[in-house]
Amino acid sequence: MVSNDRIFGILMIVLAVAYGWGTTQFTEPFGGSEAVGPETFPRLLAVVLGLSSLYMVVRPDPDNAWPWSRTGVELIVAVVVLILYAMFLQPLGFIISTTLAVGTLCWRMGSRPIKAYIIGAISGVVVYLVFNFALDLALPLGVLSFMEVS
Repeated sequence: MVSNDRIFGILMIVLAVAYGWGTTQFTEPFGGSEAVGPETFPRLLAVVLGLSSLYMVVRPDPDNAWPWSRTGVELIVAVVVLILYAMFLQPLGFIISTTLAVGTLCWRMGSRPIKAYIIGAISGVVVYLVFNFALDLALPLGVLSFMEVS
């Protein structure tokens, strides 16, 4: 299992570098460069992923076995939910996509569906408000664009 961890770690380092490079492709915001821009958080994620992956390459877990039980299925479901989240973020908008993704993940972790999607909706709205008004970073509204305040 040591070689599996190292191979996975190397692949994740490649992903971190590609993801970090992708942040350099963002257009400069109107009005010039800012200390916190649209590339800040993705760049931080790329650094965290790179460092975590490097640790996995240097110190792999010797007794790591892949969970082919319910846990393995739940991991696959989580990856699919996150891929769908990324695909539908622009067309549906941040609030709806986040509600669906967070709600589904909470439900899969054992919460009752109604409570899970309420938490998802609250999370989507709160994070949208923080990014849009406190940090002044626009997130896509998608189908809710009729609510946009000029």
